[in-house]
Amino acid sequence: MSKAAAALAEGFRGDIVVPGDADYDAARAVWNGAVDRRPEVIARCTGAADVLQAVAVAREHGLHVAVRGAGHSLAGLGTCDGGMLVDLSRLTGVRVDPSRRLARAQPGATWGAFDHETQAFDLATTGSPYSGSGVAGTTLGGGLGWLARSYGLTCDNLVEADVVTADGRLLTVSAAAHPELFAGLRGGGGNFGVVTSFTYRLHRVGPHVLCGAVYVPVELLAPTLAAVRDFMAAAPDGLTVMVEFGRPRGMPQLPARTMLRIGLCWSGRADRGREAVAPLRALPGVVADTVQTRPYPLWQKMLDVDRGPGAGNVGRSEFLSVLDGTAIDRLAAQVDALPGPSAQLQLAFLGGAVARVGPEDTAYTYRTAPYLLSAVARWTDGPAEPHAAWVRRCWEAMRPFSSGGAYVNLMGAEGQGRVVEAYGLAKYERLVALKDRYDPANLFRVNQNVRPSG
Repeated sequence: MSKAAAALAEGFRGDIVVPGDADYDAARAVWNGAVDRRPEVIARCTGAADVLQAVAVAREHGLHVAVRGAGHSLAGLGTCDGGMLVDLSRLTGVRVDPSRRLARAQPGATWGAFDHETQAFDLATTGSPYSGSGVAGTTLGGGLGWLARSYGLTCDNLVEADVVTADGRLLTVSAAAHPELFAGLRGGGGNFGVVTSFTYRLHRVGPHVLCGAVYVPVELLAPTLAAVRDFMAAAPDGLTVMVEFGRPRGMPQLPARTMLRIGLCWSGRADRGREAVAPLRALPGVVADTVQTRPYPLWQKMLDVDRGPGAGNVGRSEFLSVLDGTAIDRLAAQVDALPGPSAQLQLAFLGGAVARVGPEDTAYTYRTAPYLLSAVARWTDGPAEPHAAWVRRCWEAMRPFSSGGAYVNLMGAEGQGRVVEAYGLAKYERLVALKDRYDPANLFRVNQNVRPSG
């Protein structure tokens, strides 16, 4: 046992796992099977007291810190080589205050668990569109989901957080208390501390919502995407739309070939929603239409198919400002070159409440970007390079239509320049000043890292 592990053992309530332990390999594994890293010590925390002790020991022994919530990071940031892994995956509690429309969640909770608790009171907040992903990573990177155009990003609905800082303090931060740190947490990707509790604003949603997808053959990609683009330019805020390009998942009645899946969620009354989404359902060439009212938690699970742990994943993203004919043709060429049956491109239509938050209120940057494009390849055997090469080509092809940078939650290991682009230079410099204040030694650097000036 290392000196750090021995020091941690004094008074630590959770489990300590080190190399050689029977459960070490399982404890260090993350959702992305392409990531294989070996921490010096894994601290499975039971609460904030354990986190405080783990951070103190890491600091005193010169270990950098990786933090795992649900472990669903595309870049595999929930583990590290050397260093200490502060594992929060057992902290899964969610408490709802229906009278105040607030929910308090621990950092190991998934969106499936969160929705289960909040929907008991017909309440929800914007979360990831995959039920297995965690509230912590989603929130700290921004948080784009099916309620975004109605109620903003996940981080826009964060009203309070408890944070363990690098110097060993537990701070409760909000717009009123430590407001600069609060803004940095909302999109700053875990650079400023370990969050042990998130409190969210809830909204009246459900118990059923109008949602589903329409499927269109890939041969109609160009006219279909142009029609969706034009429709969404004037769509009401209650409608969020994401278009996926790939093989349909969980739809055995459809052929196993590339299609457009136009997913939609209407957050208001279903009768008004049917009128609002009618033009999408009437698109030429629709071969399947699953739009109906269904429980909101069920819709949150509809993209879970083929999203379990263990497979290799690589992805990139780019906010787009242009989706003209040339951009659509470039995108179509990338769809034609999909490297495998589980690879896909996704285009999320932004605007609405996302664009109405002040540009300096959060670390999340590209408020006025109308689109977010992500390319994600997934494989279970064979070499990674063909999949990674396709992702790179997609990014290079679509870069000319960019709003300026990437979405923190959909970035891989792309270099420091891309981290700067993810925030924009002016905001990145302000985040550096915040990093200098709260983590000048860069203890928390296993993330899309904002490097301190020193």
